[in-house]
Amino acid sequence: MRGGRLVLTTIALSLGSFMNILDLSIANVSVPTIAGDLAVSPTQATWVVTSYGVSEAILLPLTGWLALRIGQVRMFVLATLLFTVASLLCGISFTFPMLLTARVMQGAMGASMIPLAQTLLTSVYPPQRRGLALGLWSMTVVVAPIAGPLAGGWITENLSWHWIFLINLPLGAIVAVMTWSLLRGRETPVRKVPVDFVGLALLVVGVGALQILLDRGNELDWFGSSEIVALACTAVLSLAVLIAWEVDHPHPIVDLRLFTRRNFTIGVVCLFFGMIAFFGTVVVLPLWLQTYQGYTSLWAGKVVAMGGIFAMMLGPIVGMLLSRVDPRAIATFGFLSFSAVAVWSAHFPPDVDFWSVALTRLLMGISIGTFFLPLAAINLSGLAPERVAGASGLQNFMRNLGSSFGTAILTNYWERSAAVFHADMVDNLNQYSTPFRDQFERLIHLGFSPAQALAQMEHEITAEAYLMATNSVLLLCGGITLSLLLLIWWARPQAGAARPG
Repeated sequence: MRGGRLVLTTIALSLGSFMNILDLSIANVSVPTIAGDLAVSPTQATWVVTSYGVSEAILLPLTGWLALRIGQVRMFVLATLLFTVASLLCGISFTFPMLLTARVMQGAMGASMIPLAQTLLTSVYPPQRRGLALGLWSMTVVVAPIAGPLAGGWITENLSWHWIFLINLPLGAIVAVMTWSLLRGRETPVRKVPVDFVGLALLVVGVGALQILLDRGNELDWFGSSEIVALACTAVLSLAVLIAWEVDHPHPIVDLRLFTRRNFTIGVVCLFFGMIAFFGTVVVLPLWLQTYQGYTSLWAGKVVAMGGIFAMMLGPIVGMLLSRVDPRAIATFGFLSFSAVAVWSAHFPPDVDFWSVALTRLLMGISIGTFFLPLAAINLSGLAPERVAGASGLQNFMRNLGSSFGTAILTNYWERSAAVFHADMVDNLNQYSTPFRDQFERLIHLGFSPAQALAQMEHEITAEAYLMATNSVLLLCGGITLSLLLLIWWARPQAGAARPG
């Protein structure tokens, strides 16, 4: 494909990926608003984020099978239309269970969009330019999670949180119409391949139980709860049986044979933990800014969106460099810069200003733009064309699991760390300690009643505890990406790593 048709196809497929990934993060800054509107706690409201990611992750391994049975172009268009319908249901939800159900449907219906967009995009470019194609596509992967909070903040503040889902309606229609008109003559051959329903059921039960465990663990005191113990046993047993079942299955739902390739295994493991660290900062930071720093959803979105500036600029550049520079070296630079900025961010003072926080996010964009695409190139290096769709599906499965698990784990870690810091500070304060007396007397002098003075001190201690917890999360995220340096250099770069097949 050449000329204007190639440009329009690139726009259509990239816009489809952008819309799908945008919905993974657009609700992040709206979590407090959704929680208040639908009468649930902020921690419960984060299920709106995790339910979408995990349902999409569970259905991602079906991409290869669906593409063979229906055709890649028809499947992409159908997934886009179903995703758009599910977005409408999210937008008209008026109870939390209804919204949660619609989000699960949205993730499941749109699961095939990202891997098929990636596969179709590489198929319309010549082999020598596939690195550039992946670079253009990667811009949607790294920019969408950052643009999401900004768009979500503006929409929530100026319209209503319902519109963060309703904006998908015109976008979905445009993507479906453009893709079908441009690519229907390039439909892939269709084959009837049996589906592994047993493997699919085990995957749904295992990953679903694990995600519910992570979402509800903090609320139910983890393994002190019989429900959490039951969920843990179900997840471990289901996933163990899944592995045993899939190893010798002729048509597995999850092609575990891909993990025999060193590059694929290392790439997806790095991608999984990289997404945990990335989403740990993208979710916890705006939650802290809105809850304890007085930011509106729009201003919290502005902070997070700063990370998209360099990420968007570097996408095509990194794509073109992949054929000349070792992808491991580019990923190493990304991991190191992410860790350095995370450690720097972990020293925010209580009165940190907007531009200080925004500057750290701006510099974080450099690292985000330089470690996602090299990992994708390493994952797909040397694969035959017929395996790219399945590998892309499994790669995106691990990416979504990383984002969902990272959201659940690090949000719970943030809450528990704040509780520990709060308890430590309160234990060191009493009516006989000098800091307590000085602060209490200062508030009384300002006109507070004794009860109001104690309430104000409690508020200050809680805010300080959550600041320390936020800094702790940022340090942990930096440590995660730093540890990946030991793994990425074990990969074996092959000639044409950026040109799968």
